[in-house]
Amino acid sequence: MNRNTLVAAGIAVAAVLFLLSNALYVVDQTTQVLVLRLGEPVRMVNTPKRPAPGLHVKTPFVEQIVRFDKRNIALEIQPQEIFAADQGRIVVDAFVRYRINDPRAFYRALRDQNTANNRIGSLTQSAMRETLGRSTTSDIISGRRAALMQAIEDDIARQALASRYGVEILDLRLRRADLPDENRDAVYQRMQSDRQREAQVLRATGEREATRIRSEAENLGNTIRGEGDAARARIYAESFGKDPSFAAFYRSMAAYEQTMANGETTLVLSPDSEFFRYFSRGPGR
Repeated sequence: MNRNTLVAAGIAVAAVLFLLSNALYVVDQTTQVLVLRLGEPVRMVNTPKRPAPGLHVKTPFVEQIVRFDKRNIALEIQPQEIFAADQGRIVVDAFVRYRINDPRAFYRALRDQNTANNRIGSLTQSAMRETLGRSTTSDIISGRRAALMQAIEDDIARQALASRYGVEILDLRLRRADLPDENRDAVYQRMQSDRQREAQVLRATGEREATRIRSEAENLGNTIRGEGDAARARIYAESFGKDPSFAAFYRSMAAYEQTMANGETTLVLSPDSEFFRYFSRGPGR
């Protein structure tokens, strides 16, 4: 084989390798690919219901590929100062997690991840100002923080869907919601005073309710005792009417009990006193 033949063979091999390098590409599990033909999206790889990861082929020189991350993307939102509904100033920062779920729409609307981060960051800051601006400082710091985060997330997701960004908003978290240093103490004191007033109202309400319950319980107790006394008097009257001697005996026993119950009573009486008639003889004797 002469030198010219070897050179030609080498050029042919190099041409084949060059064509293969422009025709073959590999897609891994964490990447999704959009294939462009003359700058226009024509197909996607490693997306739902699309070809799986691995080795793929494209038309050399005519088709190009654009790779996008298939994993969740974290975006930090820089701190910004917001005026709450009660005119309190508050410094808030957050982070957003999103995922590219439609590479074709993502490419047409945003082109790349840097543009997406800027656009989603702007949406987030706008939604935070809108939602938190309708809430009080206390609600933002602690009272309704979870509900406010959900409202902001829903707002961003709605705008991203309307704008056809091809992304799914997964989560939003307010990492910090603090008062500026110059008015933090004043706001905390106002919040403390508000809580003290609420506590006083609750205590006063509880005391009124306790007084009402005690009054109703006493009235009910008096009613029950009255009914019991009436029933006892009726039973005694019926019993005394049937046996007068028993009535006299019962009254004498009651008198003994009341007079000598504590064991410290001193009586100076004649042994034949009527008071002691049942000590020497029984009832009816």
